[in-house]
Amino acid sequence: MNRRRLADSPWMTKLTVLDAVDVLIVCFLLLVAIIVLLFGRDTTLRWLLPLLNLGGCLAIYHLARYTKRTGSTLWKQVHAWYGFPLLLVIYKEMYWAVHAVRDKLYDSYLIQIDRFLFGTDPTIFLSRYAHPVVTEVLQTVYILFYFFPLTIGIALVRKNRYREFRYASFLILYGFFVSYLGYILFPAVGPRFTLHDFYATDRELPGLWLTPYLREFVNRGEGITSTLPQAVDLVQRDVFPSGHTLITLITLYLSFLFKSRTRYILAPLGIALIFSTVYLRYHYVADLVGAGLLFPFILWSGKKLFEGWERTITSKT
Repeated sequence: MNRRRLADSPWMTKLTVLDAVDVLIVCFLLLVAIIVLLFGRDTTLRWLLPLLNLGGCLAIYHLARYTKRTGSTLWKQVHAWYGFPLLLVIYKEMYWAVHAVRDKLYDSYLIQIDRFLFGTDPTIFLSRYAHPVVTEVLQTVYILFYFFPLTIGIALVRKNRYREFRYASFLILYGFFVSYLGYILFPAVGPRFTLHDFYATDRELPGLWLTPYLREFVNRGEGITSTLPQAVDLVQRDVFPSGHTLITLITLYLSFLFKSRTRYILAPLGIALIFSTVYLRYHYVADLVGAGLLFPFILWSGKKLFEGWERTITSKT
């Protein structure tokens, strides 16, 4: 009875202008706001981040409402795709959220897991077999991650498969957000700082031509440079679970689910991308294991959440 009363409430009717992706993003922003508000240290960030997230939630609601009211093709496209560039903003916010809530790093635990599994440190082991050609290829593939999920979305939109596009977007964003929560729970900086000399990376793991520039691009995306003093104190705490691994697995799953023409190209690239996260010293193998364990949970729960909200919208229209 209470569930039916909630479904028939005026508030729920207003919320049906939001699609599943909107609801997912709003819920994540509110969850981060609550975590920072309840557990954050008494700094400006404790109040500023929740206010910013609340403003973001209101902006998303009005975007969805305006798009539905006007029916504009332009705004429909903006509404369909805004979640992906917003990920970059939320990713940077995670740096401040983690610093507001946690002051401990969990690298030592991840190192212990790797040593338990392999009897050694995988990044140190792989460094014995590093080769500039391999490094060049893997650093290039690593950068492709930022375009990897978009290939599925573009392919689905071109075929006018908009429901499948919404589902793919939902699952990919859901994977990102679960990994972001992992950064709050288990902040870590990765083996390039703990097991290796970060400032010697270009010398110890050289590529050919593009590697230094691509590596610096990644560094700057994490708020550091290869020459910045005390970079370990400023870098994102974005190691466990491996978002690169989790999102790559989700993207590969979707490419085969929807029979994408590029699936047989994406598969070897995806395998190389996952391997590159350890070879290039960004991740411990434990991070990949964590992502692999989360992968089936994302697929199972993501499908239920997406279809549940879709049914709610359908019943109200």
